[in-house]
This record gives sequence, structure tokens and C-alpha cells, in this order.
Amino acid sequence: MSLISQAHAAAEGAPQGGSMQLFIMLGLFAVIFYFMIYRPQAKRVKEHKNLMSSMSKGDEVLTNGGLVGKISKISEDNDYIVIALNDTNEVTIKKDFVSAVLPKGTMKSL
Repeated sequence: MSLISQAHAAAEGAPQGGSMQLFIMLGLFAVIFYFMIYRPQAKRVKEHKNLMSSMSKGDEVLTNGGLVGKISKISEDNDYIVIALNDTNEVTIKKDFVSAVLPKGTMKSL
């Protein structure tokens, strides 16, 4: 019986430093989350917004769907653009779906 009471008394006297370590770990995870996930995503969103605002008539663009065309009309009041795929076909899409502005002459080289 004395062995059980000694073990119980030893468990009560253990130091309680675990809560400080928990806060340090949570802080470390928050820093890792910020630098590995949030910051790069925010940078990509900012670059895409700059891309959408810098588009002009005559730019050759690549869409998320894989279409390559030349911008023939940009609507300023809403977020739509008209892309000429060739001389006879035009497609209206949202500016958000443009993934890249291509260098001039890309369509002729395809």
C-alpha cells in the first residue's frame, strides 16, 4: 500500500511546464503557416490582379482553358473581355480566366 501512495505523491509533484511549450509550438506552427501557405498565395493573387489590370487591346493571352487568342475588346464596366481566336471566331470570357499574357507574335508561331 505504501508503494501506491508514493507513486501518487510523485505524480502530484511533477512540474507543470507543458502549457508554455504548447504556446511555443502553436506560435511556431502559425509562423510556418504564414510563410509556407498564406504569403505565397497572397503574392500570386496580387500578381494576377496586376496582370488583369495591365491587359490591353491587342495583347495575346492564354486562358485557363487552354485557348490562345488576341484581345479584341475590353469591357471596363464589367470584367469581361472578347478574345479573337482567329479572323472569324471570337470568345467572350471573364478577365479572371486569363492565366498569362503572351509575347507578341506567339499566335503566328503556333
